[in-house]
Amino acid sequence: MNNDITKLFNIKYPIIQAGMIWASGWRLASAVSNAGGLGLIGAGSMYPEVLLEHIQKCKKATEKPFGVNIPMLYPNIDKIMQIIVDEGVKIVFTSAGNPKTWTAYLKEKDITVVHVVSSVKFALKAQEAGVDAIVAEGFEAGGHNGRDETTTFTLIPMVKEKIEIPVIAAGGIATGSGMLAAMVLGADGVQIGSRFVASIEASSHINFKEKVIEAKEGDTQLTLKELAPVRLIKNKFYHDLQELYKTNPSNEQLKDKLGRARAKLGMFEGNVDEGELEIGQVAGLIHAIKPAATIVNEIIADLERSKREICSFK
Repeated sequence: MNNDITKLFNIKYPIIQAGMIWASGWRLASAVSNAGGLGLIGAGSMYPEVLLEHIQKCKKATEKPFGVNIPMLYPNIDKIMQIIVDEGVKIVFTSAGNPKTWTAYLKEKDITVVHVVSSVKFALKAQEAGVDAIVAEGFEAGGHNGRDETTTFTLIPMVKEKIEIPVIAAGGIATGSGMLAAMVLGADGVQIGSRFVASIEASSHINFKEKVIEAKEGDTQLTLKELAPVRLIKNKFYHDLQELYKTNPSNEQLKDKLGRARAKLGMFEGNVDEGELEIGQVAGLIHAIKPAATIVNEIIADLERSKREICSFK
């Protein structure tokens, strides 16, 4: 395949593996890159020295392009950005913050910059800030999400109508047919998270991976909108949270309930009752834990099959 996204990143397929916290380490990123997509290391759950280790190991594991996803609310972001520059990382995806803050600095260092947005408004702001592409992420996506609950297949054509830079669709995409649908609506590529959580190389705990493949339609919900909207599997922690909501809690009470390192507890340490289990609605289509390369190959095979089926329509 050859389009604006494959050219921008110098990759074979316009498939980007999302930089998810507690899942997207160097093993997953390098495996996706070696398979022809773009692997991302998720810096959001890493101290600077841990990120440095993952970047160095990723460079040894692949000669293909890879990138780093950086939530801009990260407390040590100055150190993170210095590591990115020092290690020669050439692709950065930014999220959870103002793209104007770091885009110019990164571009001066000859780094390709992509920003994650959940609305047309923020897509325009990202384009104005000078990013090379945007990820338009719908409300189906796992993890932290937009407040407006705009679905991916509504968001993509609205964003495509307003901006001139490449658009990457995210949220609710785990198959080749889903990828094709997003691209028909105007996406130049796709970013896939949930499907790669259930991969052998993902650093997430096996207990979490098994919960993902057990999930069915309706087993996730967007919650905690008062703090930062997040889509979770409905486990004991989620249900305890809903009981708290019945008391009309303050933001401080919600923060107390959430506590510290709740996502790490669930997704990395494997406490699937008391931990936060972030995954997308598309988990209902994920039925097996597989190698990342197999996932990429299956998505591309399904994409080609779907294209043939569409061409046969009368």
